[in-house]
Amino acid sequence: MRITKQFAIMSINKPGVLANIAKSLAEKKVNIIAMIISDAVELGVLRIVVDKVDVARPVLTRLFSDVTETDVLLVDMPNRPGTLADVAEKLGQAHININYAYATTGAMGGQTTVILKVQYPEKAIEVLKEITRKTEGRPLVRQGYSKR
Repeated sequence: MRITKQFAIMSINKPGVLANIAKSLAEKKVNIIAMIISDAVELGVLRIVVDKVDVARPVLTRLFSDVTETDVLLVDMPNRPGTLADVAEKLGQAHININYAYATTGAMGGQTTVILKVQYPEKAIEVLKEITRKTEGRPLVRQGYSKR
């Protein structure tokens, strides 16, 4: 779990834009960790988290004039029912709002990566680290969960 940068790009919604972004990042050996695209009437908003922020930044600003950066929380968690509920509940109990979230789907029994835009990322890390300490280092898992 860590704080990282998320790039947000607003661009015209047309064929080939995502392909161009993905190809340009791949040429620089930048891996996309997570992304989400939202659409409005003629514009799209791409939110993207990558593994090499400093390498991706000039690539994206070369392609688009309006690229914004935001601190987000990157949380790797078990891909099991209830895990996200537990994380959201603990953050809520600590009065930390989740402004938005998106995730990779991961594999059953494996890991998933969740991107959380929260009010207080440092405080959120402390809250979630405390949960991990209380479970003796095991990832947060909802009690009573059983594979069926």
